[in-house]
Amino acid sequence: MQASIFVTDDESAIRNAIVKRLSKRQHRVRGFQSGQELLTALEQEQPDLILLDLRMPGMSGIDVLKHLRTKAPDAVVIILTAYGTVEDAVEAMKLDAYDFLIKTVDLQSVDPVVDRAIEYLALRRRVADEAAHDAAPYAWSGLVASSAAMTDLLNRLRQVAQEPTMPMLLTGEMGTGKEYLAKVIHHNSVGSKGSFVGINCTALSPEQFTREMFGYERGALDGIDEHKRGFLERAETGTVFLDEIGNLDSATQSHLLHVLQDRSFRRIGGTEDRAMNVRIIVATNHNLQEEVSQGRFREDLFLHLTASTVIVPPLRNRLEDILPLTKQFMVKFGVKFGKEGIEIDADAIASLKQYPFPGNVRELQNVIERAMMLCKGKILRASDLACGSAASASERLALPVLSTIPV
Repeated sequence: MQASIFVTDDESAIRNAIVKRLSKRQHRVRGFQSGQELLTALEQEQPDLILLDLRMPGMSGIDVLKHLRTKAPDAVVIILTAYGTVEDAVEAMKLDAYDFLIKTVDLQSVDPVVDRAIEYLALRRRVADEAAHDAAPYAWSGLVASSAAMTDLLNRLRQVAQEPTMPMLLTGEMGTGKEYLAKVIHHNSVGSKGSFVGINCTALSPEQFTREMFGYERGALDGIDEHKRGFLERAETGTVFLDEIGNLDSATQSHLLHVLQDRSFRRIGGTEDRAMNVRIIVATNHNLQEEVSQGRFREDLFLHLTASTVIVPPLRNRLEDILPLTKQFMVKFGVKFGKEGIEIDADAIASLKQYPFPGNVRELQNVIERAMMLCKGKILRASDLACGSAASASERLALPVLSTIPV
């Protein structure tokens, strides 16, 4: 993780040596000679880590720590001192310092302490975002791939998972499971440790998308006196999933292209580019090639995204998957409704295979959920299903959407 680090020490030789050492490790580092300078800088920018000298003329490190709870509540603080004592350490820890570092001539002890702090920061962010989903539902073994079409798709996904920085485009009809497959890729990607952050592009205005995607510095937006990490920072070493990418306007498409090309971004109101260590997966049920020909989607962005494209087939084109998917959903909703052990008869299976499922896997899930809820015995029959020959068109149209779980 490339971190933003503020180093505060009144001894210029020590301060400059630490700044130089950490900069060589590709961190973004700034130095300050006093606690007051540090607090002033925090009005404009929030770092990930603060290395703070304990004993300085004027405002001491302990004095500065007392202000950091309000000035930089998310920053991890490491105390620097050449005169470490147990009492100093205890007082600093009470004020939320993360660690305590004794300054030495060669500064070799700086690296491991900073590395531990960065690992702690990444873990804390992941937990705070509540994005560390249980990976079990997204294991390769959990994917239903009885059909040739899904077997080919699964093989393609395994290849993509080996390239954790490669952007990816998922196309297919509504309800085919594009978001679910994006999570499968995320949880099985090589080196993926961060969060999965999903965004529905139809739900945000261009201004909202830019704010949420890139974040902003304190004072950059009218009426907002705080900084915010955007999706790209929250998903560090993880995945950002952009659903319905075809709904982005031209200007926002341009911003996204810049991110993909340069692997960097800048917060709104920021002055420094931040390296991006995130996989971006986009999805659409539109024909992007046609959108390009109509001038509604940037051709250069389209070409960048299509370097890795996966087309998710509709359920009607993979009939071999209907029965195993049905049994998977029956187990799931059997647990939910306390009806474990229910079987399905041949007529019900035939009804499912004859129905075209315009809503694809999502519709099949809803049909089975409703059927399991209404089933009275130990056998799920065609009469329990609201699809195919077991229900009229008007009944199918009136079918309530019982489940909001995307598949």
